[in-house]
Amino acid sequence: MDPYQSIPARVQVTEVGLRDGLQNEARRLSTDEKVTLARSLVAAGVREFELTSFVSPRAVPALADATELVRALADIPDVHWSALVPNVRGAERALEAGIDSVVLFVSASETHNAKNVNRDVATSLAGFAEIARLLDGSGVELRGAIATAFGCPFEGDIDVTAVGDIARAFADLGVRRLALGDTTGMATPPLVSERILHLREVAPSLSPTLHFHNTRGIGLANVMQGLSLGVDRYESAIGGLGGCPFAPGATGNIASEDLVYLLTEMGIGTGIELAALIEAGQLATQLIGRPLPAQVTKAGRRLALNGSDAVATARG
Repeated sequence: MDPYQSIPARVQVTEVGLRDGLQNEARRLSTDEKVTLARSLVAAGVREFELTSFVSPRAVPALADATELVRALADIPDVHWSALVPNVRGAERALEAGIDSVVLFVSASETHNAKNVNRDVATSLAGFAEIARLLDGSGVELRGAIATAFGCPFEGDIDVTAVGDIARAFADLGVRRLALGDTTGMATPPLVSERILHLREVAPSLSPTLHFHNTRGIGLANVMQGLSLGVDRYESAIGGLGGCPFAPGATGNIASEDLVYLLTEMGIGTGIELAALIEAGQLATQLIGRPLPAQVTKAGRRLALNGSDAVATARG
């Protein structure tokens, strides 16, 4: 039996670099710089963004311009802009700014949830019901995300039933798209299978999105496992930016360039033009002011050839 017979023909890539990518960077980009980077990604064919987070500016200063950023990009047609919100006040700000969807986020780990949003998991979930009521009839889509879904830097292994219980709570709120976040790169292919199969059993109405970090170098291996299970939604960050400021050892997301390169070489459609995405990755590198982890931006496309005079000929 072909283990990859269920691989989807097309995949939705959601760009999270402007949110997850920038929240932990030493250099804070201006709103204008973020707009320039976002427009370069749109020009490459990216049509879905997790753009920012409506959290306390004191907690995450790099995202303090959430409202200004959303409004500065409102003129771009046919792009879906989403934002994370931790509470009702964040949802009110997102609604006022004109966001397309809000992402309610909670950790599967009690310790990480306390560090991330200063409350326990039950309190977070209870607050989401009020947000759902606020958004009812607004036309703003409600999405969900579970951080530390594959492991926690404080608690270690996370039981799959804890992830399933939260997923059911999201489904009860009317959420239909749920992201499983690999906050500190603890996901492995067996864990990907375990989580996806469990979600299909306990919350079949949910469409999963996979969000991997490349902390231990197997982010794309986890993507391959997700693809083999038919998962067709993935989140990535331009250049491989990223890292949670409330989790020790959190490093970058899988790079958008590397992900799109893999999918393109597999014949899977994304609507994203790789050469233009590489240019966006080069722009991100310039704006951040340091080399970024993405491999494809460094190496180029597989058949991007050089003249034979580009390197010296061996002698002796």
